[in-house]
Amino acid sequence: MKALAVIGYHHSGKTTTVIALVTALRARGYSVATIKDIHSEKYRADTPGKNSALHIEAGSIQTIARGLYDTAIIYPKQLNLSEMITHINADFLIIEGMKDAAVPKIVCGSEPAQLDELIDDTCIGISSLNAKQRISHLNLPVFNLPEEKDQLCERVLSSAFEILPLAEEECCGRCGGSCFDMAGNIVQGRKERSDCVLDHQNRLMLKVDGKEVVIVPFVQNILKDTIQAIVNNLHNIARDKDIEIQIRH
Repeated sequence: MKALAVIGYHHSGKTTTVIALVTALRARGYSVATIKDIHSEKYRADTPGKNSALHIEAGSIQTIARGLYDTAIIYPKQLNLSEMITHINADFLIIEGMKDAAVPKIVCGSEPAQLDELIDDTCIGISSLNAKQRISHLNLPVFNLPEEKDQLCERVLSSAFEILPLAEEECCGRCGGSCFDMAGNIVQGRKERSDCVLDHQNRLMLKVDGKEVVIVPFVQNILKDTIQAIVNNLHNIARDKDIEIQIRH
């Protein structure tokens, strides 16, 4: 799955940009999922006092609210991006917000001071609802919406890449930095997506309910060495062969 974040200040056109991208990508035959990062202290995914909220208050670690027209999965905590994407299956993920996400970004706005604050190596373009000439001095392509929706979509198609493992730097860092650093290096052309070391050193694979779980190299080595030591002490077992373990509850 490829991912992109749309970032900017309040009322800078983030939602307009997300809707434009979703519409354009769907028109090209791609499946698209979205995440909206909300910072308001007043926002709650569930309504206090309703039955589903009472389930959470009673101690449920996950509640699914199914209605006639939609279904919501509610967790009583803030999930990080790596936790959320385990529930998402689409060609593209468009995130509204999450400036610190290790994905390419479109920055929304037209005020140079705000743009200078938001732009970093992960940025691939600017979405503006105002005149292009006001921000043409920045070294990034500027897309005026809604007129240039298709051009913005083409930029995303040419610049987005498969989402990185999102491992903690202290647990991986084999590429010399964090996944955020790697995303910036890919966008700037200093590295390729295939340079991610974790993707290519996955000698141990863990799947839970059919979904692969990313394990950083340090933990991989511990599990691999432990399992291999146990197997090597069994009788009549061939050495240096693939080992498969299934645990069913």
